[in-house]
Amino acid sequence: MSDFTNSNMPMPIINIGADLFADALDAQGIAVTRVAWRPPAGDEHALRTLLADPAVDAANKIAVERMLAAHPVLVDVQPARDVIPALRERRLLHAGPPINWERMCGPMRGAVIGACIYEGWAKDETEAVALATSGALDFEPCHHFNAVGPMAGITSPSMPLFVVEDKTHGKQTFSTLNEGLGKVLRYGAFAPEVLQRLRWMQEVLGPALGRAIRNLGGVDVRAIMAQALQMGDECHNRNKAATSLFVRQVGQALVETGYSRAETASVLRFIASNDHFHLNPSMAAAKAITLAGANVPRSSVVVTMARNGVDFGIRVSGLGDRWFVGPAQYIQGLYFAGYGPEDANPDIGDSAITETSGVGAFAMAGAPAIVQFIGGTPADALRYTREMYDITVTSNPLFGIPALDFQGVPFGIDIRQVCRLNMPPVINTGIAHRLPGVGQVGAGIVHPPMDCFEQALKALAT
Repeated sequence: MSDFTNSNMPMPIINIGADLFADALDAQGIAVTRVAWRPPAGDEHALRTLLADPAVDAANKIAVERMLAAHPVLVDVQPARDVIPALRERRLLHAGPPINWERMCGPMRGAVIGACIYEGWAKDETEAVALATSGALDFEPCHHFNAVGPMAGITSPSMPLFVVEDKTHGKQTFSTLNEGLGKVLRYGAFAPEVLQRLRWMQEVLGPALGRAIRNLGGVDVRAIMAQALQMGDECHNRNKAATSLFVRQVGQALVETGYSRAETASVLRFIASNDHFHLNPSMAAAKAITLAGANVPRSSVVVTMARNGVDFGIRVSGLGDRWFVGPAQYIQGLYFAGYGPEDANPDIGDSAITETSGVGAFAMAGAPAIVQFIGGTPADALRYTREMYDITVTSNPLFGIPALDFQGVPFGIDIRQVCRLNMPPVINTGIAHRLPGVGQVGAGIVHPPMDCFEQALKALAT
């Protein structure tokens, strides 16, 4: 054994866990190796029991195999009331776990107000607030109807929805159409121009896309996502390649099925001006992928991550439709000019379904340019992806990352590993203003609260 006390070699110093000691050594010019370590989270007995249970491993294998086999294809665009019959008069779907009007955050309230005016249930903000306060509106999560909505996620009966069908398992999932960035309903804005855009989407954009998609016999969203991931997208906050690929596929059909040159031009112009347009088909596809792995007894794989601006909720395959909820977190990122952290609402939206399916922040190693939008460095993007392999069951070979020698994205979040390493998943997302009616003010990185995973871990062990 080497005797470092009697040699001239410097003693190797390793710092495990908190950086306070390492920072002090660095300040003195002393070399130190930092080892990231945190004690396990949650109930230790439950964690040990589940880690040692071969039934959980077998269930996880089934869940991820079903998810990997899912084949989401965009088959139509239809009014929400026609594809979700439960979306009746005076019912609105929202992002995240269940919440009522009294607890809703500013941007979600703003989106509810806008939806009420858009549907003709109220003439103005005052009437819409009175309607919501009276209890006359029914609110339910999008996820309860196999739907997803970015940010506030408010979905009303007249809104056109993307209809995605899993060709392997036969189930359909849904998402609204993307309005673009800035002052839009999903961020809580309800100015006249926001409502005017929504009505145009209902009357022109939705029907035109529906005709084109049906004419094509469907659009393979999984294939678009796979190709976009090799072109610099991560399919959550960067969708430039996916949107371009989508236009290439539907452009000719839009021309062939269009009612007029002006209509077709307006549709193509709108999509071309919105680099985030394919976010919503990607979200519906991600929902189809995760839905395929749901309800496998004993599985510890996460199949839903969603936020409503107040609460962050997850659902786990082996625990059915139960929500496990913790407080929504504030986002660390970049702000638009004139805004700062004091303006921000906590994390909101169903778009974390992308990370749940292995893309989004899990695929940032293949989308280093995303840091120009959310902050950080390309090295950070690579690190986020590499870390997520430690908390997932496997990788998805269909979604390869060039920067990692085409290794598949991390796939199948395992609550056991999240708690063992005390490492929550990473999510990249937009930042909504805390007040209704303002809109988006930035974008960045956020982590779910560990409470969700600790609760689910204990429930799965009982």
